[in-house]
Parts: sequence; C-alpha cells; structure tokens
Amino acid sequence: MDGITLRRAPLLCTLLLWAFQGCRGTVTVKVPPYVNVVKDETATLPCTYSGKMPSNLVISWHAYHEGSKKRIAFKFGEEIKIDEAFNLGKRATMGADLSLTITKVQPSDELTYVCEATAGADGYKDASTYLTVFYAPEAPKLEKPTDRAISVISKESSEIGTCVATNVLPQPRLIWFKNDQPIPEVKDKDKDTYMVPIVVKEPSGLYTLRNTLYMKPVKEDKNSVFFCKVEYRTPQNTTETKRSNTITINLNYPSEKTTFTFLNTSPIKEGDKVEMKCETDGNPQPDFEFSKDGKDINGEKGLLTLESVNRTNSGEYVCKGLDYDAGDKDLTAKLNVVVHYMDPVVVKPLGSQTVSLGGKMEWKCDVNASDKHTLHWKKGSKTLSEDGNLFLDNISYDEAGEYICEGAVPSVPGLKVSASVNLSVEGKPIIAEPAIGEVSKQGEQVTLKCVAHGEPKPQFTWVPSAKESVAIEGNMIVSTIVLNATADIMKNGVNCTVSNKFGKETKTLTVAIMDDRAIKGSAEVLLSGNPVLKSADMQQGGSSAVVVAVVVCVLLLLLLVGLIYCLNKRTKLPCSKKDKKDMALGDVNNDIVVEMKTGKTEQDGLLNKKAAEK
Repeated sequence: MDGITLRRAPLLCTLLLWAFQGCRGTVTVKVPPYVNVVKDETATLPCTYSGKMPSNLVISWHAYHEGSKKRIAFKFGEEIKIDEAFNLGKRATMGADLSLTITKVQPSDELTYVCEATAGADGYKDASTYLTVFYAPEAPKLEKPTDRAISVISKESSEIGTCVATNVLPQPRLIWFKNDQPIPEVKDKDKDTYMVPIVVKEPSGLYTLRNTLYMKPVKEDKNSVFFCKVEYRTPQNTTETKRSNTITINLNYPSEKTTFTFLNTSPIKEGDKVEMKCETDGNPQPDFEFSKDGKDINGEKGLLTLESVNRTNSGEYVCKGLDYDAGDKDLTAKLNVVVHYMDPVVVKPLGSQTVSLGGKMEWKCDVNASDKHTLHWKKGSKTLSEDGNLFLDNISYDEAGEYICEGAVPSVPGLKVSASVNLSVEGKPIIAEPAIGEVSKQGEQVTLKCVAHGEPKPQFTWVPSAKESVAIEGNMIVSTIVLNATADIMKNGVNCTVSNKFGKETKTLTVAIMDDRAIKGSAEVLLSGNPVLKSADMQQGGSSAVVVAVVVCVLLLLLLVGLIYCLNKRTKLPCSKKDKKDMALGDVNNDIVVEMKTGKTEQDGLLNKKAAEK
C-alpha cells in the first residue's frame, strides 16, 4: 500500500462510521413513558419499531429488577419466546404487535421496562417505560388512646388520636382536620401541635400509614370534632380523598362560674317535690356545698332535693362549687324558692242549713293564699257565684243539696281547696206533673208513678189502693203502684195524695188506651196544617170518631189525586172546560171521572153524624 493510501485510511474509516451512524439513525423504538394499572388487573405495555427490517432483527423486553437488567421475552422473525424471569413467571406474554402483557399485576411488578431492537451490525435501539401500580385504600380509621381525660393545664402536648390508612399504593398522604379545618402538618415535637407519621411497606407491596396527632388543647376544644382524610392518586392521574370516622376528646378544664337552676317546670306548691341542680362550666364537675340561712343542707352530686315542701321551705338557697383548680374564681350561686299555698276555705255559716220552702239563704266563703286567688260557688257543674258570696231567694225544693265553695290560685296549676255545705228545704209536699198511664186494652195491668217533693219526707196514699214501692231519686220521692185498668179507673183515674206535717196535695193520674192516643196524635199532626179541619175537630170537642173520619177522607183524597195525575200522564186528559163537563156527564168511556167540590158539606155531614151517634 502506498503512502497516499495509508494517509487516506483514517478518512475512509471516519466516512464508514458516519455512514453506519446514519443507518442507525433511521431505526426507532417507541414506548409510552409510563403505564398505569390497578392491582390485580392486566397491564399492556405497547412497543412500536420503525426502520429497516433485517433478517436478524430481534425485539425483546427487559426489566430492571433488584439492580440488574433481566430479559422477559423476545421475538425473532415470527418466533416469540418467554423467559419466565424473576417474579413475573407465566403472567407475562409478548404479542405479535411487540406489546408486553402482564396479568394479575402485583405491587412488585412496579418496575422500569425496556423494549429493545437489535439487528447486529445493522444497529441497536431501545426505549423504556415505567409501570405504576395503583390500589385505592378503604376509608381511614381514627383511633383514640385510652379514654383518659386531657387537661388544659398540662404543660406537655397530649395524644389526640391516630389516623390509620392501610393497603394503598402509591404511598398516600394523611391530613388531620379539626372542625372541618385542616391542621398544618408539623413534625417538630417542640411545637404545641405536631404529628408523628409512620410509613410501613407491607409484604404485599402495599403501604400502611399511621399518623398520630399531639396537641395542647384549650377549653374551647371541649366540643371540637377531629377526623382525618387519606389523599391518594388514581390511574387517571387525579387525586381523591376518603374521610375517617370522627372523635372528640375528654377534656378537663377548671370552672369559671356556677349556675343554680330548678328542675321543676311549674310553680311550686305545698306538697310538691322540689329539685335544684347546681353545676359549673368546668369539667369534671367539682363537689358542691348547699346551705339556707347559713345552715348546711345535704345534697348529692350537685342535686338538692326537697321532699313534700311547705311554706316554711321558702327562702334563698346557696350553692358553692369546690373546684381547687379555679384559683380565686367565685363559684357561688343563689336560688330563691317560693312555695305557694292556700289555707282551708272558711264558710259562714258553716255546716248543713235548713230553710222553709220559698225562704232565703246567704253564704260567704274566704281563703288565705300566697298569691292572687279566685272563689267560686258551685252546685254540681253549674257556677253560681264568682266572688265568694252566694245568695238564694224564693228557694224551691230543686235548690236543696250540696253547695261547694272552691278556691284556686290561677298562677299555680293544681293549687285548689274547697269546702262544702248542705241545704235542706222543708215545707208542704208538691207533686210533679204526673205522666198518663197507657194500656193497649181495658183490664190490663198499668204502672203508675207519683213523684213528689217534700221535707220531712211525705207519706203517699193511693185511691184505689194497691201494692206500693217507694224510692228516693235525688231530691224527689217516687211512689210506684201496679193495678188493673178497670172500667172505673179508665173513667175516673187514680188519686195520689202526698202529705207531711206542713200539708198535703192530691193529683189524679189518668189511664188511657194506647192505640186511641196514637191515632189522635197522628190526626193532630195532619190537622195542624189545615185550619178548616182543625176547626171542625175543635167544634166536636176533639171527638176521636170525627178525627178518624177526617183522616180517612184526607187519605182517600190524596190517593185519588195521585191516581188522576198518573192517568193524565199516560192518556193526556184534556183540561178545557168542555172536557171537564163531558167528564162530569160520563160520556167518556174507559176513563175514571172524579168530581171534586169545595165547601163544608161533607164536613158538616160528618159532624152531624157524630152528633146523632151521641
């Protein structure tokens, strides 16, 4: 080789190297920068190759595992082979489209995967992607320490609770909240409020996070509500959260003031049970001392109970809280107890009173009470007076009986007292209007009652006499007899005489046939709207025979009018004067002709007939 050739050799090599690099530059392998997949689902890692397709081209998949690069699968020509590498085993397959598929993805599959294209001297190219495995956590749980109380006067921060999120991937974030406001994340234990986080990667590859909150609470935290949230990523590259249960803290704090209140909801009256509650605004509640007029009274756990109080229990009661952490705070409270009362009602004159029939009576009642009161006189449910004075004039037997004066304090429900007096009325007996005895026919038994007022209790005499029974009904005396309704009794009735030392009274009880009375009653109803018929009945002294005749006539007339109306509807009877005349002469066949006349002829005939019968 001559010198010129030797000098040109390095230049030729450089040109060949440039040519080779140019050939390599035409080959590309593309994969996505990352692939997201949910645990236990299937992940597909695509790989695309472009450029020359030499016969010795090999496309392979590799993964960086435990610091070394390991082959998973490769394709040479049309042949695909799988290397059951490390933990993938048979879960990894390579498709004809060069993609790598992994089934039942586990957290340990979260690696960097490389797709390589090798063509020997023709060139080499690779590209890498990262497989990210996701697993959403359940809602975190908030755990409280032992249910011990936390004191606001403690000099050190106290444990509030621990937030726990389990089985999550990728590693999430835990956030504390107090009353819906996030608590800044502080890990400095020298601060009053700080957190202690612990992250544990479980053998499954999932994460468990624990975050414990410490703080120095203040009195206002007695009602504070604490909870936490876990913030985690999703395969869609979004952020979601799940919330824990809530907790409150058992907080101890010193008292600043005391309250003393009634548990009774109504005004207090004598005989009531009174309950008074003493408490402070501190926690826990301290012991208490109770007193009245400088004398100690026994109470229990802040509750003072007075059984069946009377007016002497009225007065000012004092409660004092014994909280030694309160310093010089005044923990005294007072409560004024007013016990309402009413003395017995005083009535003048007192006791039972007797007056003569038609006489007068006056009562006065009064009462001593703790508040404005009312006085009502009553007999039964009827109120007779509202000022404590009751005056009765022209007294009747009906006014005998019990009278009650009732006192009440309207402002105190249930505070009532009363006193009663009895009034007796004496005098001549008075017989109430007797009822008529009724029988269906002569000779039947009839029951008669004679009802009378009288004091002293009167004696009864019946004429004719019969077996008698006497009963007292309220202020009245009732004598009852049963006897046969003879002809003489039906005609003359039965006499009842009532007598006592002041006099006597007699009344006659009549006995009537029940059917005659019923017919007469019906007739009177019909006659009430007809002046002519009613007048006729009056002229005959109410004779039952005339009444029966009138009733029958009226019913027949109504029946005939109804029949004519029906026939008129069916046959369209003419209504002209000529037609009426023809009907009266009887020229129309197969029709019913009725001639109606006005006047008193029929009525007079009936009355004359009755007179003749008499």
